[in-house]
Amino acid sequence: MAHYYLNSLNLNGVKAFSAGLFADGSPISENSRLALSEAGIDAGSHLSHTVTLEDVKKADKIYCMTPSHKATLISAGIEKEKLFLLSDKGISDPFGQDLNAYRKCRDEIFSSIDEIFKNDMPKAEYLTEKDAEEIAFIEKECFTDPWSVKSISDSMNGNNVFIGIKENGNLIGYLSLYESLDEGYINNIAVLKDKRRKGIGRALLKEITHYAVSKGLSFISLEVRVSNTPAINLYSSFGFKEEGKRKNYYKNPTEDAIILTRRF
Repeated sequence: MAHYYLNSLNLNGVKAFSAGLFADGSPISENSRLALSEAGIDAGSHLSHTVTLEDVKKADKIYCMTPSHKATLISAGIEKEKLFLLSDKGISDPFGQDLNAYRKCRDEIFSSIDEIFKNDMPKAEYLTEKDAEEIAFIEKECFTDPWSVKSISDSMNGNNVFIGIKENGNLIGYLSLYESLDEGYINNIAVLKDKRRKGIGRALLKEITHYAVSKGLSFISLEVRVSNTPAINLYSSFGFKEEGKRKNYYKNPTEDAIILTRRF
């Protein structure tokens, strides 16, 4: 799962491959495949692969799941300087357990990779009225009922905060949050279609979570179409839980909304 998640981020100069100590060439487990699929990642026809000397030679760094894995590689003569743990305490292999155990492992892996490669991840910044036209452009591409430039500019003068991610100076994704006392409500989160599955949404959610904690908000909440499984899974990986539904909340097409909330 670490292999596929890290490669899905398309980080410049970073390429991952996986190998196991006792792999036998078997296909990816169904629970691993499902856990990745829920996060919008396709593992394809992956087959397990036993680590070889050639693997060790071509790897700049080797990240181990557990301290025992690392110790085994050290005892095999692999230089310590090349070996690292994916998480300080290690991440247990969920082999043979149910799908929830694989989901927990997936989320631990994702969080650990986010932390390790945080300096390579997309950087979020706070947006101002000068960004309103670019926000509106993303709105038109992503939503059937987009906000206008004026409504975006007006909302920036209220209790709304806008954060975004730019590439070569151009906005490629953004998130807006409305604050009321100690409550936070995500208005929209949107990423240009050709920039999706590159960690933009995760980076925006991570930044707004940090913002909410720093401001002492008791929760942040949002609505999402019931059919938008990739988005629901992304929010769930950040601790958002379902707390209700809104009947026929969305139009074009008409669809119910799920209310998801992350409480602090």
